[in-house]
Amino acid sequence: MRRTPAGGAGHGTAGGDRLVSIGSVLNRLREEFPEVTISKIRFLEAEGLVEPQRTPSGYRKFSPGDVERLARVLRMQRDHYLPLKVIREHLDALARGERPPLPSQGGSTGSSGEAAESLPEGPTAARVGRAELLAAAEVTEEKLGEWEAYGLITPSADSSYEAESVTVARLIADLGRFGLEPRHLRAMKAAADRDAGLVEQVVAPLRRHRNPQTRAHAEATTRELAALSVRLHSVLVQTALGVRLP
Repeated sequence: MRRTPAGGAGHGTAGGDRLVSIGSVLNRLREEFPEVTISKIRFLEAEGLVEPQRTPSGYRKFSPGDVERLARVLRMQRDHYLPLKVIREHLDALARGERPPLPSQGGSTGSSGEAAESLPEGPTAARVGRAELLAAAEVTEEKLGEWEAYGLITPSADSSYEAESVTVARLIADLGRFGLEPRHLRAMKAAADRDAGLVEQVVAPLRRHRNPQTRAHAEATTRELAALSVRLHSVLVQTALGVRLP
C-alpha cells in the first residue's frame, strides 16, 4: 500500500520534520556507498525496494526508515551479490516482524523455513557447443551460418557460444516468422553494441577502483544499467509505435 503524502498521517514518522529530500538521502548514503547516485535511488524505488512519501507537488520525501532500508539494500548487493527480487522479499519479511535467514544467491527462504520459489533459471552452462545451440534453438546449420555472417551470433575461438546465444537464436527465428531477415536485424545489433559501450564507460572507473568492494560492485552496477537500458529501449519502441505491451 502506498504511503500517505508528507504532512498527513505518515508511515513510521512522527511528522513531516523527520522527512528528508532525495538529495539529503544521497549525502547520507555516500558516507558508506560513495558510488551511489540519485538515479540509483530512483531505480530502487521503481523496483519496489523503497516507497518514499510524496508532497502534493510530487517531491519525494524519505523517512529515517527509508534511508536505513536503502542502506540495507545497497549493503546486501555489495556484500552478498543478491538479486533485487530476493532482497525485497527478505526485507519485506523483516518488516512484517519475521526473522528470515539471509538468503543465498540461488533463491530466498520463507518464514516457515521451507525453500521459497527459485529465481527464474537462465542457461545452466556458461558456454554451449554448436550442436547444443542448434538443438536448443531448433534451427538448421544453414540458418545459424547466415546469422553468424551478419554478426548476430558470434562463436568464440574454440567454436563455442555464450549460453545466451540460445535465447538470441530463438528470438531471431521468431522475428523471422514476420519477414524480418538477418540484414534487417543488424541495426538492432549495432544499437545493442552502442548501449553496451555506454555501460562500459560508466562501470570502467568502478572496475579500476582501488577499493575491492567497489570493484566487486561494478558487476551489480552493470546488471542494473543493462536492465535500465532494456527498459528504456522497450518504452521508446512502444511509444514510437503507439502501443502498450500487456
